[in-house]
Amino acid sequence: MPVARTQSDTYDGWWWLGVHGGAGVTTLAQAVPGGRDAGRAWPVSARSQQVVLVARSSASGIAAAQNAARQWASGMVTGVDLLGLVVVADAPGRRPRVLQDSVRLVSGAVPRLWEIPWVEPWRLGAPPVQNLPKQCVPLVRDLTRLTQPMSPPM
Repeated sequence: MPVARTQSDTYDGWWWLGVHGGAGVTTLAQAVPGGRDAGRAWPVSARSQQVVLVARSSASGIAAAQNAARQWASGMVTGVDLLGLVVVADAPGRRPRVLQDSVRLVSGAVPRLWEIPWVEPWRLGAPPVQNLPKQCVPLVRDLTRLTQPMSPPM
């Protein structure tokens, strides 16, 4: 369960918040440059911080994502601009229906959902940025668009 902590600096990119150990934050940070690992804690700063939740598609991973989404939605977490949730496959093949239904349920509590399939080369230690599955394209595109500094009105 994520908890609040104070960041010593202000960061202009986004934070990857792994909602449980082994969620896939390190791999995503290598595959999609621009984000930092929040260390399983909500970032706290003098100004709003952009956050992407990360969870595995296991039952416990989805439950942890649901808990984090509840914390954010309840107002318990302040100063966070939640961009969405990345669900990283916990195994190759099709996700069991009960887990797919759970992901669909949690997706209603977050602004966006990105689903990343099982990537065997990642498991074998291949560089994530060189083995980016096509399902990562919307994640990269959306994060690039969502985290661009706003131009001042003319």
